[in-house]
Amino acid sequence: MSQKPASRKHPKKARPAQRSAESRGDASGSVAQPVGQVQKGVQFVEVDADMAGQRVDNFLLARLRGVPKSIVYRIVRKGEVRVNKGRVKPDTRVKEGDVVRIPPIVQQAKPEQPKPGDRVQNVVEAAVVFENSDMLVVNKPSGIAVHGGSGLSFGLIEVLRSSRPQAKFLELVHRLDRDTSGLVMVAKKRSALRFLQDELRHKRMRKRYHALVIGSWPKKLTRVAEPLLRYEMPNGERRVKVSAEGKESLTLYKSLADYEGYSLVEASPVTGRTHQIRVHSAWGGHPIAGDDKYMDDASLKAFRKIGGERLMLHARSLEFRLPGTEESMFLEAPYDKAFGKLIDQLTRRSKGSQK
Repeated sequence: MSQKPASRKHPKKARPAQRSAESRGDASGSVAQPVGQVQKGVQFVEVDADMAGQRVDNFLLARLRGVPKSIVYRIVRKGEVRVNKGRVKPDTRVKEGDVVRIPPIVQQAKPEQPKPGDRVQNVVEAAVVFENSDMLVVNKPSGIAVHGGSGLSFGLIEVLRSSRPQAKFLELVHRLDRDTSGLVMVAKKRSALRFLQDELRHKRMRKRYHALVIGSWPKKLTRVAEPLLRYEMPNGERRVKVSAEGKESLTLYKSLADYEGYSLVEASPVTGRTHQIRVHSAWGGHPIAGDDKYMDDASLKAFRKIGGERLMLHARSLEFRLPGTEESMFLEAPYDKAFGKLIDQLTRRSKGSQK
């Protein structure tokens, strides 16, 4: 808060309560430091190649986790954040070699997080199918969420960070549902994250899924372009439905094999909506086997009866360009034991019924 200049006739010393927020070490204006918070002094951060190109506000939000956005924008507006000793605006972009001054600030202390056990760390590390200095790709097991939250102590990204404490940056490029298995990309540099997400946004990346669906998939049904709308159930559970009020969505389909009572299809999502393949498949009259959200109870019970253990959706392959070199890359992930076992079982059953 700015102060009025003292009167010339009656000069007074500033009262202690009028000290600047910076001298108190608290940009929020609070003198006391609450329990569960940590105070950091002035920081001078040199921008490296990976940080370059970010807006100042995003640069600060990434470094000051737990600090409310309102406070971050306040310290920029008051000139307490400097780049090369000069004042900046929130949308100023930092360049490699710039020195950013961050004033003293109070941050929320990170709560102690449960550490993933050795077994789950070994499972995830064994599932890494590709890795270089920019990124890695994991064949995520079904049943593991991509990140913690909603009652989960940790997910795939937390497991990777725990097993790689030396890594300065690990962020998900995209997501998979918890019960969906298959290929997930993780960026090891901010520049790689920007590149890969830009490739996704401009549809220059191709993702193919394999799904076991109920019934015989019509070979003529090669595309579903129904708009999708997210909504919440009364219990707070997240669902998606086909609705004219929803977002434009497109999934391409290809029939791969027919079995007795089931079909194996390839689904290629052109857009990336939540539960897109699951809802589009159900809308086409052929929900994905094991989908307890979008298939009827009788079909789910019949699926369990033949030994179905999981949602039969697998992110099978990825075609993309590598960050940095832009070299073309194709990766394919094998089915897990439960998926592969059921496909083999249905194949043998179908061959037996044809004799």
